Amino acid sequence: MTAAEPTLVPSGGAERAVARVVLDSPLPQLDRLFDYAIPPELAGAVVPGVRVKVPFRSAGRLSDAFVVEVGSAGSYEGALSPVDSVVSPIVVLTPEVWRLARAVADRGAGSAIDVLRFAIPGRQARVEKAHLAALTAAPSPDAPAAAPSPEVPDSVPPEPHEGPSPAPHGVGAAVGVGGGVVEGYPAGRWESAIDARARWASAALPGVVECAPGRWVGRWALTLAQAAAHTLASGSSAILAVPDYRDQDQLQTALESLLPAEAIARTDARQSNPDRYRAFLSCLGDEPRVILGTRSAVYAPARRLGLLALWDEGDPLHAEPLAPYAHSRDVALLRQEQSGAALAFLSHSRSTEVERLVEIGWLHDLAPSSPVGPRVIPTVQQAAQDGFAQLARIPSTAWRAAREALDSGPVLVQVARPGYAPVLACQSCGQAARCNRCNGPLGKSSASAVPSCGWCGALAADWHCTHCSGERLRFVSVGAGRTAEELGRAFPGVRVVVADGERPVQEVPAKAALVVATRGAEPITPGGYAAVLLLDGERMLARESLRVGEDCLRWWSNAASLAAPKAPVMLVGVGGPLARALNTWRQADYARGELADRRGLRFPPAVRAGTIVGAAEPVAGAVEGIRGIPGVDVLGPVDAEPGLVRAIVRFDYGSGAAVASALRSAVVQNASTRRKGTPGKGAPRPQPSLRVRFDDPEIF
Repeated sequence: MTAAEPTLVPSGGAERAVARVVLDSPLPQLDRLFDYAIPPELAGAVVPGVRVKVPFRSAGRLSDAFVVEVGSAGSYEGALSPVDSVVSPIVVLTPEVWRLARAVADRGAGSAIDVLRFAIPGRQARVEKAHLAALTAAPSPDAPAAAPSPEVPDSVPPEPHEGPSPAPHGVGAAVGVGGGVVEGYPAGRWESAIDARARWASAALPGVVECAPGRWVGRWALTLAQAAAHTLASGSSAILAVPDYRDQDQLQTALESLLPAEAIARTDARQSNPDRYRAFLSCLGDEPRVILGTRSAVYAPARRLGLLALWDEGDPLHAEPLAPYAHSRDVALLRQEQSGAALAFLSHSRSTEVERLVEIGWLHDLAPSSPVGPRVIPTVQQAAQDGFAQLARIPSTAWRAAREALDSGPVLVQVARPGYAPVLACQSCGQAARCNRCNGPLGKSSASAVPSCGWCGALAADWHCTHCSGERLRFVSVGAGRTAEELGRAFPGVRVVVADGERPVQEVPAKAALVVATRGAEPITPGGYAAVLLLDGERMLARESLRVGEDCLRWWSNAASLAAPKAPVMLVGVGGPLARALNTWRQADYARGELADRRGLRFPPAVRAGTIVGAAEPVAGAVEGIRGIPGVDVLGPVDAEPGLVRAIVRFDYGSGAAVASALRSAVVQNASTRRKGTPGKGAPRPQPSLRVRFDDPEIF
């Protein structure tokens, strides 16, 4: 090799000091460790976990990388390219996080660097400079000298000890008597499970509580906060992962009522880049912390991790939309297995994935002391006598309940869709109204708005039907805005509040009001709602998805849990097993029945499943490479996108490692054989990339 083309070799070597690095590259064939020589001037700076720059392929071209190991060159006698520079002296990649990233990537047939992009925020130089200055600042002469803390490797669970570990400074006083005791469950069960590093699933207690004067949160948030306070008081860190910012704000409020602010580290994608990096650096310290965040929080570095808890793990927001598409539930399972920390799944309605883990004994079921649910009243086939109530899709029983409840507080009305009228149709022939420019669906954002396209945004002022030439439109589906308008007519003089993605409302006062919210956007109200109306049940269930039943039960359960004690919860237009599970507040029974049905059909989560998408030849090669693995069956390939085909592969959990390895090899081979086309006649065209996704929730 010439000097212009430095030698790069996979890791393995002795005697000469080398750094084994993972390159920040999207190419799947580079998903391995490479050896680089450590120059003498960088001998003390190149340590595992730091960011470095290394030469790659040609002279003058540098690549970002993380140092994973520092060792010797072994038997390799050739010339190694030297590390060019150390970007930062801060160790941002801990051994535990690297092992987790590698395991997540291997399970999903992906690249470890793709996982590290979720786990480690981008570097912020000013924040890093301030952090280093704070670390090197001399302590005050009046301050007592801090006792040196013993070094505990991130990969080793805390050793058993007599009595509780010393709590971080200020935690004991903040928690107070009973502050770290998880209420509502058999005495000491959560605490003993945390101390024993157990794994369990729990049904959350419904209702809202006042965790501090004037600060109300869901009971679930106080449960997790109390569990985290107990973990922190014993000298260990806790990671709490939730679906979105609304849940995160509630949980932070509950935590702040029990713990000092410096003991809580919040990290999520909605933060500014400096704030997120600042929170990440705080997690690298020696003091245990409660780390609160969305799905990326499960990767956070944590000193002496003692508890890893997920709220509402069935929410699709826990699934990462980028490769390798890891779900935070699966990441938490891998991390618990590696670290030995306690693992808890808390929800009002558990998913079939968690139910499967309970049935095989991997998780144990920790039920509340008094599993009493809201007063749910299914209302099927009841016509409202009031005309405006009919327009608002409210049966007579629900209308009367809402009218009576408004005398004592706000009423929550859950609807299926946001907007005003998301779908329109021709009034003459009934065909769906389509944009004359791009053929997208037409909708209205308000009563006076001009219909517009949901795809390109073009206004349809001169719309005409392509089937019958009609020019008048009618509503097909009604959103939160239209529902609020009709409710205002059905309940004159009552304040109407709309809460959805465009109009986020996290709390409403305990005054008479109709709160129209889309699923997942329901605000909190002090003491709970005087009544809850769950509308559009039939429309929610009409969605084509294998998970539609458990999704609807989760949406309804979360909304019903916001009701005040003994307040009516009206489920409109739904009967059968779903209504029975909500009415009896036994959601686990429904998950158990769903799982039994899927076992008979060989559907997830009874088995694992994945998709292979690409050109016909690479997909056929990938399928051929896994056919001999026991417990594997393939559906397809069938046509997918233009020029691409898709195959679905189902396999037993025990075959997951072999299937992932074989498909990863196919992805690497396809990426390695692709060639960029050159100008000119007869130039080879680049092949479409081969995409593999495991555990896609919408395969079936």
